Amino acid sequence: MVASVSPNIEFNPAILIPVYNHEHAIGSTLKNVLSYGYPVLLVDDGSSAECHDVLKQLAKEHASQSVSLIRLPINQGKGGAVKAGIAELFHHGFSHALQVDADGQHNLSDIPDMIAEAKKQPKALIAGCPVYDESVPKHRFYARYLTHVWVWINTLSFTIKDSMCGFRVYPTAACRELTSRHSCGNRMEFDTEILVRWVWEGHTIVNRATKVHYPIDGVSHFNKLKDNVLISAMHTRLFFGMLKRLPMLLKGKCRG
Repeated sequence: MVASVSPNIEFNPAILIPVYNHEHAIGSTLKNVLSYGYPVLLVDDGSSAECHDVLKQLAKEHASQSVSLIRLPINQGKGGAVKAGIAELFHHGFSHALQVDADGQHNLSDIPDMIAEAKKQPKALIAGCPVYDESVPKHRFYARYLTHVWVWINTLSFTIKDSMCGFRVYPTAACRELTSRHSCGNRMEFDTEILVRWVWEGHTIVNRATKVHYPIDGVSHFNKLKDNVLISAMHTRLFFGMLKRLPMLLKGKCRG
């Protein structure tokens, strides 16, 4: 990686993969990602010693293909790992971070199109909008709509088609600046909150359809109690934030 740069850097994307105990899936995911030729940052989110050893070996084997690794000593959660990765990439000269889940559920053949869209609209956040196959657990599929409704209420718009898919391209400078002022959470609530706040601040979101497959042996780190409490608190926090911004949001809709 290269030296730190200013926020006004040329288009220079990299792939960001947060990893927490996906030692069995990450090798295949990384191999497929590397076929597209972009630098890759692995963020070890306080994984077990077994997973950490796998990640160290992968980073060593693929160093010539610009694969690097950082480790968070204590598990932060998906949001914490993504924020750490965005900050790391920004400091090393990368303008955009395309986040890919480690478990292989994302359609990696969409990477070139996601990158091309980001290059065309470098100030926009490119958000994957999932198209599910029969592998999706039904309770997850239907439960997502509760979050969709809250997002539409809190933005007073349908700008965000899906706030929970992690397959995204983040402009590193703008996202780092936003999360320096608003944490957006460290666990599963991060995905939704950063999009809502992105819209509140007048930034552009580009929704792009992408197929999503749930691996049969996939490992989920969603904690039903803890994450549901955090997500409920996030929706409440955003709702009152929306009420404070109501005149501004209505004014924006009138202008539109």
